[in-house]
Amino acid sequence: MRSSVVSRLLPPELAAAVAAAVGAPRERLEPRGGSFGAQLLRITAGGRQFALKWASGGQAAAMLAAEAHGLRGLAATGAIRVPAVLLTQDGLAAKPAAVLSEWLAGGGAGPDQAALGEALAALHRHTAPAYGLERDNFIGGTPQANGWCDDWVAFFRERRLLPQIALAASAGLLPVARQRALERVVERLADLLGGVPRAPALIHGDLWGGNVVAAPGGAAALIDPAISYSDREAELAFTELFGGFTPRFYAAYNAAWPLEPGYAERRGLYNLYHLLNHLNLFGEGYGPQVDAIARRYGG
Repeated sequence: MRSSVVSRLLPPELAAAVAAAVGAPRERLEPRGGSFGAQLLRITAGGRQFALKWASGGQAAAMLAAEAHGLRGLAATGAIRVPAVLLTQDGLAAKPAAVLSEWLAGGGAGPDQAALGEALAALHRHTAPAYGLERDNFIGGTPQANGWCDDWVAFFRERRLLPQIALAASAGLLPVARQRALERVVERLADLLGGVPRAPALIHGDLWGGNVVAAPGGAAALIDPAISYSDREAELAFTELFGGFTPRFYAAYNAAWPLEPGYAERRGLYNLYHLLNHLNLFGEGYGPQVDAIARRYGG
């Protein structure tokens, strides 16, 4: 890159690394906002577009490293399209953390939902000896623990619900009735989730409509992962929480790999994790939904 645009918006060392990775003389750079302390830029060079996320340090740097790890983990399966990662910087040695990847933004009618359902089922076929991941990562801006566990109920309790409940308590977001209801849910988890045939499945982990984009040609692609080997029902449940997925998506998934009987009864319990996370990130506006699920499953 010969223009000085990147150097005006980025630290010099990162600007040079991006220029070398892109390897094209012309450029257009557009700030596209950011989240949780990281900045997002869209770079156009050589007729191609790239997404650059970067942060000067702190938790945002750790989040970028986890994102790059997740994208590469999904890409390695060959099951589902994700942006190719071209460059990473870990934020050590006084360098900013960064992830440079393809910018995927297809046009037309949007991502092919049926193909996405089939691809997600194929992704979930990738398994591991236990539930978890070789590293921790993030769900939104919240740390997500992934320590290995042989038992799914124990994993969901210890690595998912209890950390979110502890965060809510420390932030003063657990009035007495809510806390007691959540405690009853935790106590009943074995009964609520037991007796279901399952195996660890590689999941995207943060699969809402905003994290599905169209690649060139209309193929569906996934961004912003929070991967782990979990119960695949947890992934499907979250797709239903905020919408964005069509009946064709669910029909294609179930045709490829039908869900176990009783999934509809377990769905809300899995979404309690994400609602607690939204409560912790964004405040009491999510409290009524947390309360409704806690009352339903807490007995």
